[in-house]
Amino acid sequence: MKLDSDDFELFDVPRRYEQDRAVLDARWRALQAEVHPDRFAAEGAAAQRVAMQWAVRVNEAYERLKDPLKRAAYLCALNGAPVDMHSNTAMPQAFLMHQMAWREALDHARTVGDVQALADEVAAHRRSALAELRTTFDERCDAAAAADQVRALMFVERFADDVDQRLEALGQ
Repeated sequence: MKLDSDDFELFDVPRRYEQDRAVLDARWRALQAEVHPDRFAAEGAAAQRVAMQWAVRVNEAYERLKDPLKRAAYLCALNGAPVDMHSNTAMPQAFLMHQMAWREALDHARTVGDVQALADEVAAHRRSALAELRTTFDERCDAAAAADQVRALMFVERFADDVDQRLEALGQ
C-alpha cells in the first residue's frame, strides 16, 4: 500500500461510480486485518502509531467508497470537477421549484401518512437521481455534469433528513 494512493487504488477497485458493496466490504475487512495496530504490538509504539494511521486511512476511504453520494463527490474532485457545495449552490430553476413544493408539502403534512407519502416520493427521486449519476459518470464520463448532480442530491439528502425528523416527531 502507498500512502498517496487514492481510495480506489487503496481498495484495488476500478475508479468508477458503480461499485459492488460486497467487494468493498470484503476489501475493507482484508485491509483492516492487514493494518490493525494489534498486529504490530511486538514491534513497538512507533509501528503501532503508523498502523493506526493506516487503519484510519482505510476507514476514511471505506466511508467514502461505500456511500454513493460521498463516492460521487470524491470522483468529481479526482476528475477536476470539485462539488464546492459551500461556494457553488446555483441550481436550475425547475429543481428549486421542486424543492419549494416539497418544503411546502412537508409544512402542510399533518399525518404520518402524509409525511410517509412524501418520504416515499423523495426516496424514489433519490434512487432515480443516483441511477442518472451512474450514467453520467460511468457511461458519459462527464465529471462537471456529475458535480451539478451531486450538489442537487445533497439538497435532496438534507430534505430527506428533514422528512425523517418529522416522521420521528410524529412517532414513526
